Amino acid sequence: MKFLLSTVALAALATSAFAADPTAPIEGQAARQISGYGEIYGGGLWTDPGGDEDIWAAGGAARVNVPFAERWNVQGDLTVDAIGAEDNSLRSIGGVVHLNWRDPASYAVGGFAEVKTYGASGPGSDFFPDVWDWRVGPEAQVYFDRVTLYGQAYYGSLELEGAPVDFNLMGIRGVVRYFAQDNLRFDAELGFHRMTIDEVDVDFDTIALALQATYRFTETPWSVFGRYQFEDLSINGSDESFQSHKVTVGLRASFGSGTLLDEDRNGATMDTYRPNLVTPSLFVVP
Repeated sequence: MKFLLSTVALAALATSAFAADPTAPIEGQAARQISGYGEIYGGGLWTDPGGDEDIWAAGGAARVNVPFAERWNVQGDLTVDAIGAEDNSLRSIGGVVHLNWRDPASYAVGGFAEVKTYGASGPGSDFFPDVWDWRVGPEAQVYFDRVTLYGQAYYGSLELEGAPVDFNLMGIRGVVRYFAQDNLRFDAELGFHRMTIDEVDVDFDTIALALQATYRFTETPWSVFGRYQFEDLSINGSDESFQSHKVTVGLRASFGSGTLLDEDRNGATMDTYRPNLVTPSLFVVP
């Protein structure tokens, strides 16, 4: 899986800086320090309705947060996701920029911009269209003692080579993060995502639910995580839907932070929606 090499390399680079101390107070404020992480994951996916094929899932991400000025942060993300069966696969590569103002003791507020490209391999992949999309929107987090509430909304467009219609994207998602310990985090996520084709009055609606647990080994950069994500895709609110389930496990290497809680409040704490089936709804409806 050559498309994973860049993420693996970034994860390896992240480990080289693991000895950095956790952020320390300076004149009543957290020290400004570059931090981030690289991660990879693998697992499987099944659908209803679906066939008898086993579908694999793999991917990764690299995120870097750079504080600047007073309480301002810019975060950059690179994401890679893929699914496949036998000789066929679908993949996406995305880049994201987040800009936010953050008080680590209270909240963060800002916005993001994302661009993704899509591709395929295997028999018939030469006919896969040239397709990419973009999304922009606001996002905010509120911090309590051991709980982080994260909300995000977006609007965007899908660009399909030669298409005579416009594809509009919009969505909203909310995440609750609970830290049972400084290095043990549980996530619960709920989102609604829509792709609209105005010219033919068609809406592809996806409801996404996810649960994740992450554990970081004490005084090391290494974390392990497991994630389950369920999605229900329908057209124009129909009672009939296409459902998918994705189960993955992964490995993360962090730098510039001491614990998962420290990373959440001072580091690369933002992320974006990554669908089970990688590509836009248009290409997965049976």
